[in-house]
Amino acid sequence: MTTLHDTAVRGFASDNYSGVHPEVLAAIAAANDGHQIAYGEDAYTARLQEVFAHHFGEGVQAFPVFNGTGANVTGLQSMLPRWGAVIAASTAHINVDEGGAPERVAGIKILNVPTEDGKLTPDLVDREAWGWGDEHRAQPLVVSITQSTELGTLYTPEEIRALADHAHARGMRLHLDGARISNAAAALDVPLRAFTTDAGVDVLSFGGTKNGALGAEAVVVLDPAASEGLLYLRKLNMQLSSKMRFVSAQLIALLDGDLYLRNARHSNAMAQRLRAGVEAGIADGSISGVAFSQPTQSNGVFATLPDGVADELRKAFRFYDWNAAKNEVRWMCSFDTTADDVDAFVAELARLT
Repeated sequence: MTTLHDTAVRGFASDNYSGVHPEVLAAIAAANDGHQIAYGEDAYTARLQEVFAHHFGEGVQAFPVFNGTGANVTGLQSMLPRWGAVIAASTAHINVDEGGAPERVAGIKILNVPTEDGKLTPDLVDREAWGWGDEHRAQPLVVSITQSTELGTLYTPEEIRALADHAHARGMRLHLDGARISNAAAALDVPLRAFTTDAGVDVLSFGGTKNGALGAEAVVVLDPAASEGLLYLRKLNMQLSSKMRFVSAQLIALLDGDLYLRNARHSNAMAQRLRAGVEAGIADGSISGVAFSQPTQSNGVFATLPDGVADELRKAFRFYDWNAAKNEVRWMCSFDTTADDVDAFVAELARLT
């Protein structure tokens, strides 16, 4: 196969733009010889259960799926009756970036709450946690949070425990969208279970694709009482892989050692380098008119730019507008972002401002 793209092109638009980590590619190749039973009855998916139990505790169940939207929709659907609703931040991926899939595919009402930093609190949850027994209102039965959030911010384990206790006391369950869960673990410097199992999370979506996998996510059930029917819903939602060993092998490659942490620590560090470079430019006057709109706690940097700068900067480095009305942009770093990539980006920003 001839390479069809310019491999020198780098960007800061998404950690989905990066390639596959060589160790993950090697794991796929290692799983490739011979035959294995299809649809998850293979040695790799069995081993994956042991790997997830190591990180999240005995008794957890992992259901490999293809993508993050599939994990969120299928996981939430398993937590809710047909009349159920989910309370989420207005910036949540399930509310903004999943094409209406929770509503159209799973029939789930999203009750969204505005929040400045992408994080929910017990008080914010209570804005929509009402109306139980009212036949005219979709019943709020799940709270969904994202770690790290869509704004690059982090929940502490104590904050998640407070949300879990608050939800459980009101008869609700807690779901965690972990598209960037490894970045959160790396930034907080705690085990994965510290802000999931041990903090009271019931079901989570585990993300691998943004952290060096080819295409591998999983619905992880931490409390079996919180989820029902995943065996059937995964197929119903077109997320059951026939050659599941190749999905499972990717997640094993990330989690059986410390690759998930190595990748996440690197992408987090590159985001810190990017922010520090811009801050230094602001301090010495080589960069002007740029301000940060969120703290940089994981692998994303959010900033506002002077009029016209974003489009000029995108001629050299692709990235996304976050809120075009405020000239707010998002710069994402990946496991393969280099220091040279970051320094070149900061230098171009300085030239343009």
